[in-house]
Amino acid sequence: MVRPCGLLTRLEEPVPLKSISVTLSICEFVAGVSATLNYENVEKTPLEAFFVFPMDEDSAVYSFEAVVDGKKIMAELQDKMKAHGNYENAISQGHQAFLLEEDKSSRDVFCCNVGNLHPGSKAALTLKYVQELPLEADGALRYVLPAILNPRYQLSGWPEDSCLKMKTPVVPLEDLPYTLSMVATISSQHGIQRIQCNCPLSPIEYLGEDKTSAQTSLADGHKFDRDVELLIYYNEVHTPSVAVEMGKPTTEPDCLMGDPCAMVSFYPNIPEAQPPITCGEFVFLMDRSGSMGGPMSKQDKSQLRIEAAKETLMLLLKSLPIGCYFNVYGFGSCYEAFFKRSVKYSQRTMEEALRKLKVMKADLGGTEILTPLKNIYSGPSIPGHPLQLFVFTDGEVTDTFSVIKEVKSNNLRHRCFSFGIGEGASTSLIKGIARVSGGASEFITGKERMQSKALRALKRSLQPVVEDVSLSWDLSPGLSAKMLSPEQTVIFRGQRLIIYAQLTGMMPPAKATGEVCLKYTLQGKSFENKVTFSLQPKTDANLTIHRLAAKSFLQTKDMGFRETPANDKKDVLKVSIECGVISSHTAFIAINKDLNKPVQGPLVRRDIPRPILLCASSVMPRGGAGTKASASCRPPASRPMRSTSSYPSMSYQQNCYDPHRSTISKSLYSLVFGDNHLVQLISLQKADGSWDLNEGLAMVLGMSLEDILAALPIQNGDSSGWATVLAVLWLHANAKDMKSEWELLERKAVSWIHVHAGSVMNVLMRAAIAFLKSSVDPAIFVL
Repeated sequence: MVRPCGLLTRLEEPVPLKSISVTLSICEFVAGVSATLNYENVEKTPLEAFFVFPMDEDSAVYSFEAVVDGKKIMAELQDKMKAHGNYENAISQGHQAFLLEEDKSSRDVFCCNVGNLHPGSKAALTLKYVQELPLEADGALRYVLPAILNPRYQLSGWPEDSCLKMKTPVVPLEDLPYTLSMVATISSQHGIQRIQCNCPLSPIEYLGEDKTSAQTSLADGHKFDRDVELLIYYNEVHTPSVAVEMGKPTTEPDCLMGDPCAMVSFYPNIPEAQPPITCGEFVFLMDRSGSMGGPMSKQDKSQLRIEAAKETLMLLLKSLPIGCYFNVYGFGSCYEAFFKRSVKYSQRTMEEALRKLKVMKADLGGTEILTPLKNIYSGPSIPGHPLQLFVFTDGEVTDTFSVIKEVKSNNLRHRCFSFGIGEGASTSLIKGIARVSGGASEFITGKERMQSKALRALKRSLQPVVEDVSLSWDLSPGLSAKMLSPEQTVIFRGQRLIIYAQLTGMMPPAKATGEVCLKYTLQGKSFENKVTFSLQPKTDANLTIHRLAAKSFLQTKDMGFRETPANDKKDVLKVSIECGVISSHTAFIAINKDLNKPVQGPLVRRDIPRPILLCASSVMPRGGAGTKASASCRPPASRPMRSTSSYPSMSYQQNCYDPHRSTISKSLYSLVFGDNHLVQLISLQKADGSWDLNEGLAMVLGMSLEDILAALPIQNGDSSGWATVLAVLWLHANAKDMKSEWELLERKAVSWIHVHAGSVMNVLMRAAIAFLKSSVDPAIFVL
């Protein structure tokens, strides 16, 4: 049998998409991207090609153009329904047409249609976008070029007009018939410290005496097995700044693009409250769909997502303050809760939660998050305990706008902290639910630890709320600032705050300056941050700040093609079309009417394939029997439960030993907990922050229980005080590089020592340091 020539799908159909080339330009904390999709029709019939691909939901797509056999055709941004009609009319008349649109159900998925690509023709489609880069806890700016689009779980009866419902062909990674290339330029006036990437790069070339710019490129051979992620470290990132950009003079009156636009970045120096608050209702909503049975990354021996999630939940439960309320939900095609309603945090309820956590698996099928959310919100509020919701998911949900709408409708009673797990998590879902609730979002990819990011969010949630946030402007007479960003109501410690404003009125002389002041109160104290800036606007051909300002506005008003209220839809259409920034209600359309003769013959459809990913293959198909949510979806007790994961489910909590037993064999202990001594130690801590002196603690310390008891400096003294001091010293001596994961539970332990062993604390501390031969500074026991 002779195989057909050229690039084929698994069904041996030629693939018109040949390559994707990306040019990335990062200046300070803003990225400008130009991505070109190169098509070629090697068949003997005209084609219509469809390509579904991921985009970060913060991307402001502002340009789309086609170059067909050397001829450039600029696309126009139109009302989506009008653009669809024009596209269908064009291809029915034999014209070439190109359509780019945001999916109706999710802001982070796009579809590109290439209509009437005639035999032998080549087309290069270029889309351009800008986006703010998020700031990581270690000061890095993160840029992600999404390359992974996981299957999205689809609700039964959901409309068929989502591009996510296209039956896109899938092929193994090694057979993917198109390539990806990327060239990157990075610049900062503060100088570049270093650049890291999760994919191989060409040697990085630094320019300028102070390394103010750098150039690099993606090494050849990238196969779409992961998103391309750059971490950029500047010498200085926490400098407040204001940039003013000249508008576009040839625009209609009252158009956002006509006036100068300002982008303000603040880094509020919010002090850490001492002590943190101890009230709150903490609800942890954990994804237990089949895809959570996959590994965290493609790295060898990578921890399974569900096991990282269980370890994270244990750390969170151990770090909660006494007196708060909590609950844990697991969700998939249905959902389960540890308790009917949130319960008060105590030793008894913590132990009950840990017992249920021990048997938790990735066994609940698909990813339907809306029903458990509604159940959580339907519960009565607990007076004096504001709701703090923590959502962990790999984000494989189809209708993200419905979920975001539900969270937004309850934003006055809670904050949501969201975590996207693994490659391909929906940025629209993860960022959207955090944004509308005044929370914060995190993404965990590669070798990053879910545990540290989750504990950082819990620490933020335990800090008092910043109140009375206001922004005031001191500008030249006749000049005023109109806010384009939503009103800021929540600021977290260590967070960057970006605000956009339109400057209207008479612009002053070149040397004039303005001032913007951010004010807020924390625990009754007033704080303010001021920035003085030049009022002389700078010219940018791409109108970057204006596009970002428009995107900020659209993210506030645009709740999806089906969910946006009528009044907001009118504003969305106006700003989207005037500023040229795509929304869920608009689409780019380009039509080539200048062919010598219209395309003849039947049009053949070609869907561009995507790669098969190991951990994405277990998502349940839409509409099956498992889609109906219920409060309990366990199989009958007589039938053994089966995990949808093909991976072995081994947990440090399997066959958990009783911490109150006095003896346990070392071989059994290693079997139970593995070699992670930090997890072993934390699993032994009690809800009040203390440790009991037992064989388990002795094994972590590497000593016999008899020797530890003999070293107790106070005859007939409380062994729990002695054990807790030893445990705290061990944490500082042996797990310092993971302090972010145990800092909260360590503070709880030190507080317990002050209350229950305060009179003998110094004696215990000195004896423990000598006994462990530790060099840890005793100041760690100061509150």
